[in-house]
Amino acid sequence: MRKTFLISTLFAAAFALSACDSDAERGLVGAGAGAAVASATGGNAVTGAVLGGAAGVFCDDAGICK
Repeated sequence: MRKTFLISTLFAAAFALSACDSDAERGLVGAGAGAAVASATGGNAVTGAVLGGAAGVFCDDAGICK
């Protein structure tokens, strides 16, 4: 069950990030997805939100979210 939720959350985040136009939008979506994944896997939701937000903001610079 947890693995299915994790995979579903990652796919939903990928689709949401691809529709975002600004760094702020991608950061918010990434933070939400990071918190959800961390919470589902027993990790710290705040740390997941920080890492997910950073990944969302910088994903277009890395060429992932174009």
